[in-house]
Amino acid sequence: MKQNITILGSTGSIGTNTLDVLSHHLDRFQVFALTASQQVDLILAQCAQFKPKFAVMAQESAGRALADRVKAEGLAVEVMWGAEALDFVSAHEEVHAVMAAIVGAAGLSPCLAAAHAGKRLLLANKEALVVGGEVFLNAVKKGGAVLLPIDSEHSAVFQSLPENPSTWADRIEQIILTASGGPFRTREVASLRHVTPEEACAHPNWVMGRKISVDSATMMNKALEVIEARYLFGVAPEQLSVVIHPQSIIHSMVKYKDTSVVAQLGTPDMRVPIAYGLSWPERITSGAQSLDFHHLKPMTFEAIDDHGHPERFPGLQLAWQSLKAASGTCAVLNAANEIAVAAFLNKQIRFDQIHQVNTETLSKVIPQSPTSLPDLLALDAQTRAKATELVQACRVH
Repeated sequence: MKQNITILGSTGSIGTNTLDVLSHHLDRFQVFALTASQQVDLILAQCAQFKPKFAVMAQESAGRALADRVKAEGLAVEVMWGAEALDFVSAHEEVHAVMAAIVGAAGLSPCLAAAHAGKRLLLANKEALVVGGEVFLNAVKKGGAVLLPIDSEHSAVFQSLPENPSTWADRIEQIILTASGGPFRTREVASLRHVTPEEACAHPNWVMGRKISVDSATMMNKALEVIEARYLFGVAPEQLSVVIHPQSIIHSMVKYKDTSVVAQLGTPDMRVPIAYGLSWPERITSGAQSLDFHHLKPMTFEAIDDHGHPERFPGLQLAWQSLKAASGTCAVLNAANEIAVAAFLNKQIRFDQIHQVNTETLSKVIPQSPTSLPDLLALDAQTRAKATELVQACRVH
């Protein structure tokens, strides 16, 4: 029997890579639903190729536009829109697995819906765990869902761990997440205030969306990954570390108590962790190129401040600070960063002011231990309002 797949965020980089993998395995997978924010032309083309039962747009205007186009093309696809529709296609009884690739806190509700419904949840949305925290983990446990990480780093850790999670605590000494260092790893720190959005989005190894590319440039993506790893693998914050590995060949490592280190290697291609998540515990072809060890460039590693400038990536330390602070602080950090990055991309603030907005927001928004989705959404809204005030108080010079 074919596995029915819902793809949340099918027009983004993770979504399109997922469809590429699925296109080679249509004998075992069927696209059940596709969702997008506003790229009507692209999701229409995806509907024509993969013939899902449902297509969902986040906004009503885009949904109506897609519905008209689907009707004109004569496609047998039911078009829906809005948050409830996203939840519906995530929890539908016919769905076996959900690829959660909606960027930002907007993906939290459908992730929770899939978790409550006991789906195999392929998690590419960092924010589900960063924002949801214990609320999200409780939903996974209560619903009997299977949580599989899709981020290359977390997939690498997952592949490097024993299959039985009950043995992890007794064996793990440290989880080591690798970071490429982004486009500004060796750039003069004083010049970072002049970074343009175009420069920040030019990642040396990965092709990604604009928001996550900026997060990679500030290392905030790694801060969020540290938080995510804390919840995914149940380790203490002190057992998490980050090392810069510019070549992005080793995607992350696990150091065991006997000092052995197990690592996962591969080309920097998101189709590898996507294919693993879709087929786990089996493995299927991903379409990615294999490593050629005869022509592999030397692999190097650096400490975060190897170049003598610990202020280059100040946002990274916010991960450990947030994990040790009041419950909900990680959600505050995520919301503040989304506002700050959007402001930078819109040229409202400088690159170095992203961290300023994040730290000031953390000092002004004190969470009250959220225990439900409404609590989390209220905290998210409160944080965004405060971060927006702080953005408006900044001045680009």
